[in-house]
Amino acid sequence: MAVDLYNEALYLTRSIKDPYLRAITYARIGYYMHRAKNPRYGEAFTRALKAVASIDNPLLIVKALIEVATFLGKTGSKGATKTFIQAYESIKTFPQPLRDEMLEELVHRLLELGRVDDAFFYAKEIENRVKRNDTLLQVLHNYIEKGNLRKARLILELIEDEPWHSIAAYEVLKEHLKREEFGSAIKVLSEFQSEYWLGEAMKAVAVHLKKANVPEGTYEKFVDIALGISSKVGFEVLISFLIGVAAQGEIDFVIGVLSKVPRELRPELLKSIVLAVLDRPELLERLVDRLIGDEKELVMSAILDALLERQPNYEYYELVKRIGSETDSERVIVKAVRYLSKLHAYDDAWELASKVTNPYLRSLAFGSIAVEKLKENDVDGAIDASLEVKDPRWGSWLLSEILAKILEVQTGGELKEDIEERAEAQRKLWEGS
Repeated sequence: MAVDLYNEALYLTRSIKDPYLRAITYARIGYYMHRAKNPRYGEAFTRALKAVASIDNPLLIVKALIEVATFLGKTGSKGATKTFIQAYESIKTFPQPLRDEMLEELVHRLLELGRVDDAFFYAKEIENRVKRNDTLLQVLHNYIEKGNLRKARLILELIEDEPWHSIAAYEVLKEHLKREEFGSAIKVLSEFQSEYWLGEAMKAVAVHLKKANVPEGTYEKFVDIALGISSKVGFEVLISFLIGVAAQGEIDFVIGVLSKVPRELRPELLKSIVLAVLDRPELLERLVDRLIGDEKELVMSAILDALLERQPNYEYYELVKRIGSETDSERVIVKAVRYLSKLHAYDDAWELASKVTNPYLRSLAFGSIAVEKLKENDVDGAIDASLEVKDPRWGSWLLSEILAKILEVQTGGELKEDIEERAEAQRKLWEGS
């Protein structure tokens, strides 16, 4: 921009009647003149402050001072500090809640400029506990971004209320973990007062332990810590940690310490682990490999429940086929048949369904095959599947359902996958009669 144009801008700004708008406009011009290395930028800021002096509304004075100070700060001028202080002195005279609102604005602008120490000073002056804690968390985050953990720890000590204190501890913990300062991370764990955030912290620990490729002894140390904490707040802390460890692929380690989890909590833990590693079939395989008895049955059932909630994926074919072959539960076999049918692996599904002896469950197994056959317009295949249930009542019921679905499809209707719901309703009807 030509020098004459800057002069013209300064000249035209004089005609702005509103002193607040005039002050901000001068400050903007000064900022752009500084960017253009125009030596007269200081004159624009001087005019901006003169315009502020002519404002008669105390609130607008403060807002204008903050705006001018912000633009001064962007130029690196030492005058910014003086102008922010001037704004602060006026803010102190305001009644609540206006006082805190303007202090928040002051802190936000200082953080934008990277003046974190100044922001910290003013944030401590906010009286409303919610606003103060929210603002201190923002300052803490900025200190962490700058690598100043000492100041971040200082803010952690200042914040007493929940959930802010635990959120602050979580942010500090993550930075220690990122630096692989596991001893410091252990100390931070004692700061958590919220069970939720403590659980999140333990998951974060698991992620970073894996990234750091630490020896198994380090994992065990955190298990002992989690057990110590769990004795006070419940075993959710240990469970969160183990879920996090499992999600990082350390299935063998998790199964190795499973005995430390109370028996009544293990089913929920194992189901959560299944969900945590569901996208990795090889980890699901390892989980099935390492378990025996009821816990293995529970995991196999949980895997199929989770997979049936998703679109079928051939990546899980071998696992589902294996589960169907190894389980002792006919209910689990039915789930495996459903999934294999959705993959159109009909021979495998048929073989598994043929093992089911309970008439009700057998009707579900062959019913799922029949429905998938109908989707492919294989009417004969659907009828053949329905005829595999030899029980007089359930065989008749399934054939009736499949015939109705065939006619529904033939007349342009929708093929509903409701065999299980309708079978359950029929079972209750018969049991009640």
